[in-house]
Amino acid sequence: MQRQQRRLAAILAADVAGYSRLMARDEAGTLARLKHIRVEIIGPLVAQFDGQVVGSAGDSLLIEFASAVDSVQCAVEMQQSLAIANASLSEDQHMTFRIGINLGDVLVEDGTIYGDGVNIAARLEKLADPGGICVGRSLYDQVRGKLSFVYTYLGEQRVHNIPEPIGAYRIQMEENTSPARPVLKLPDKPSIAVLPFQNMSGDPEQEYFADGMVEEIITALSRLRWLFVIARNSSFVYRGGAVNVKQVGQELGVRYVLEGSVRKAGNKVRIAGQLIDASTGVHLWADRFDGGLEDVFDLQDQVTASVVGAIAPKLEQAEIERSRHKPTESLDAYDYYLRGMACVHQWKREATEEALSLFKRVIELDPNFASAYGMSARCYSLRKASGWMTDREHEVAEAERLARRAAELGKNDALALCSAGISLAFVVGEPDDGGALIDRALVLNPNLAWAWLFSGWVKIWHGEPEVGIERVTRALRLSPHDPHRFSMQSAMACAHLFAGRYAEALSWAESAMREQSNTLIASCTAAASAALAGQQSQAIKAMSRVRQLDPKMRLTNLKDLFPISRSEDFAKWSEGLRRAGLPD
Repeated sequence: MQRQQRRLAAILAADVAGYSRLMARDEAGTLARLKHIRVEIIGPLVAQFDGQVVGSAGDSLLIEFASAVDSVQCAVEMQQSLAIANASLSEDQHMTFRIGINLGDVLVEDGTIYGDGVNIAARLEKLADPGGICVGRSLYDQVRGKLSFVYTYLGEQRVHNIPEPIGAYRIQMEENTSPARPVLKLPDKPSIAVLPFQNMSGDPEQEYFADGMVEEIITALSRLRWLFVIARNSSFVYRGGAVNVKQVGQELGVRYVLEGSVRKAGNKVRIAGQLIDASTGVHLWADRFDGGLEDVFDLQDQVTASVVGAIAPKLEQAEIERSRHKPTESLDAYDYYLRGMACVHQWKREATEEALSLFKRVIELDPNFASAYGMSARCYSLRKASGWMTDREHEVAEAERLARRAAELGKNDALALCSAGISLAFVVGEPDDGGALIDRALVLNPNLAWAWLFSGWVKIWHGEPEVGIERVTRALRLSPHDPHRFSMQSAMACAHLFAGRYAEALSWAESAMREQSNTLIASCTAAASAALAGQQSQAIKAMSRVRQLDPKMRLTNLKDLFPISRSEDFAKWSEGLRRAGLPD
């Protein structure tokens, strides 16, 4: 008789609270949200903590972990991530999970697990509140003191089909915050500490790789003028042992903490990172990176570029949201700057006008704030791209004045330079001067997504659509959730149009229009691409939108929109718009 396979495991059971009610109300929408949550939220977290999904019937999930600590950490981050996802939905669309975790012996058969260990996890899940976590005594005994969570004892619980009572604990989602070191005041700009990455390889000699990764990230973050970064020697005092992120934030005087891990197996390596708001414990960003070890230093550069490119917009967005709630009368120049940035991200006419007013106030408070000049100039780019210009001659002159001043003051400020560069290229019509500033910005910060986007635009206008596509693709990879993603999609559309790939151009343009309906460039590109592709009904529809956004646009003044260098590109552009119905 073949011996049955058994093993000790941490078993996580989860299901959706009120699932039947959600299905009755909106079956298709509920199934779509459940699939999205499993693929985009739960799946990556389970992989990050080396778990394995062994059951997924209906709305339930059964996940096995080799580590009790990993199972709890994964459950907590899962609930935090789900809470963030629910925040953007109406209350009747919220999908809230209950989670139970048990440590027990399981029977393994046909790719899944069975036994009392699994049954108890399922019963603990029923004891959990919606959005909460309940763990058994056996698992609690393994994790207490190793993770900085508060546990509330629920007593001995009698549950269905389990003969003996089980000790149960509820995890409170608040971490212990008693500091061992003095609490430091937060600096007057966004601040971050990068903790030592945990070496998951099981080989102490691989510590150098994890340490090198952290040093590269710290160095790259330190290039950002608007960010306060704790030095390596201070953050490395937290090497080893469990870390209380809130306590780290208080002790180092930072708002954000980046932590991660490195795992090496053979010739492969996996690096995982997560960004946490230390004041709330909320996870703002998480990702993992896989690669080979043929060239360790190249891999470090690749990971650093990806991490920094993803972190910078997230930090900026979080600070923008925080600044909105501060009283206006107490804001200093940086607060006004953040408020202006919040308006810029909206890409709305009134918001752009408010941004110009706010940046003007910043400049009054700090006449040497280069990025404020750069972002002011960029506002005129937004106005032109959306057809909002009312006094073209005056606005072009003002954009040039602001851009030149930004370039003068911000010789080492990548954001100021790239913002000034796109304004000179697009608004003023000087792509050579603008392109030089953008190139300088990329030298200073090769992880700045906006600079890659603007560089892509300049290449497209200069008759190099394939190079432009490469650069915009880099921008999309560095900032996949950028508020101005539609501008990247518009650039891709324009590049494919000039390359003669009209169907692909139309697809990109329509994607941009779905994300931002008041973008003139995407509407123009959709109209021209559809017309050249022989899809006249779509061309007419897009042209109708163009005429709404800019009633003054004509074939005779078309050269004012783009600084297109190649005559064949402009001929293609104007012919497409003519066929779509743009009048002379």
